[in-house]
Amino acid sequence: MATPAEPGRPTSTSGPDRVRPSAPPVTATTACNTAPARTAMPQPASLPPLSQPSKALPPEEAEAQGKADKIKLALEKLKEAKVKKLVIKVLMNDGSSKTLMVDETQTVRDVLDNLFEKTHCDCGVDWTLFETNPELQIERGFEDHEFLVDILSAWTRDSENKILFLERRDKYAVFKNPQFYYLWKKQKSVLEDMKEQDKGLLITENFCKGSIIVPDLEGPLYLKEDGKKSWKRRYFLLRASGIYYVPKGKTKTSSDLACFVQFDNVNVYYGMEFKNKYKAPTEHCFILKHPQIQKESQYIRYLCCDDKRILDLWVTSIRIAKYGETLYENYKTAVRKASGTSGWTSRIASNASAASPVPKAKAANGHAPQASLQPKATPTTAISEAKDLGDDQPNLSYPPPPPATESCPPPHLPNPALPPPPPPSLTPRTVPPKASTLHSPLPATCPPSSTSGPRGLTTSST
Repeated sequence: MATPAEPGRPTSTSGPDRVRPSAPPVTATTACNTAPARTAMPQPASLPPLSQPSKALPPEEAEAQGKADKIKLALEKLKEAKVKKLVIKVLMNDGSSKTLMVDETQTVRDVLDNLFEKTHCDCGVDWTLFETNPELQIERGFEDHEFLVDILSAWTRDSENKILFLERRDKYAVFKNPQFYYLWKKQKSVLEDMKEQDKGLLITENFCKGSIIVPDLEGPLYLKEDGKKSWKRRYFLLRASGIYYVPKGKTKTSSDLACFVQFDNVNVYYGMEFKNKYKAPTEHCFILKHPQIQKESQYIRYLCCDDKRILDLWVTSIRIAKYGETLYENYKTAVRKASGTSGWTSRIASNASAASPVPKAKAANGHAPQASLQPKATPTTAISEAKDLGDDQPNLSYPPPPPATESCPPPHLPNPALPPPPPPSLTPRTVPPKASTLHSPLPATCPPSSTSGPRGLTTSST
């Protein structure tokens, strides 16, 4: 009978019974220094996460958890169903229209991007959605950050308002030529010659230093009296909070200024044909009103300017004072999206121009080019041509013409566009004429150039 080994004394391994009970048996897997042995050692530490799914919840808790998940899913669907949606009709500048569905989460910028995809226009920064109100004879361009459904919800059911999709150069004119708005007191010739570097400095000083600087605008305007068709000339000043005027007999000091309107709850609109409707001194008018007002009201403020330049100056400056940095962010987003599509548009133009035969190369060497043997192309726009060509279209270029000398050898292959040569038995071999005396017949229809088609829109009405 074997006796247990004493603690601290080594045991013999000569017999099968001389094995320590606390030591595991040595196998080929544990003796070898292999990867499976190292990965198998920490396995007990990773067992608890694997055993968690095996713990089933009590029936009461499982039923409560299932009900909570169903309620959460139902609330999400209910929230999605409560999103207000509208079907709108947008008029194009070519007379056609597009029907879109928009919801309350979409901004004007989102709708513009959708229209760019549908109309395949140039995606420039000047494209805008424009609102017209025939009842009040006013119009304005929507700002890119505005939510379109919120704007349209203010329209009445019997409203004849329309939404137009068109280009307006005055949308972001302040960022292209800021000198006309911040240095408007200087001579026009000096402002037109301003360098691009100086324009950038103006934008940096007024928009990129933490606070927006409103143009220091002031001057005389015509004010329409309430309920009358008479206009009085007053001196107005623009401030960041609103428009102020100088009362009769007062000075332009801050203490004497009277508040005319504040920008918190009003929008600025262009007036249309106010000279005929309200007997305005000129046709260059604008109004300030709450967006909920859709008909004649005493809360509408009417102003008239001497010329169009003063009108654009006031309307743009009011937009700067009202929207501030948001207006500049809208412009940067529009530029970024336009530059993202410019590379695609340039590839379209290059591929379309490369695929079109060049008339000068046609008669340079006295032979008709190989491209004239291809089927006739139907007239189309540069964008539709690019869809067929693709970005991997090879560049169709012609080799340089040979020198026009008397020793120029004839071509090896006959040209089907030229008449066949006479039989050699009737006519002795002679030197071919100069390249300038050979003329290839022109094709019946010239292929379209890369600039064909109407500018901007290429869609039909929906």
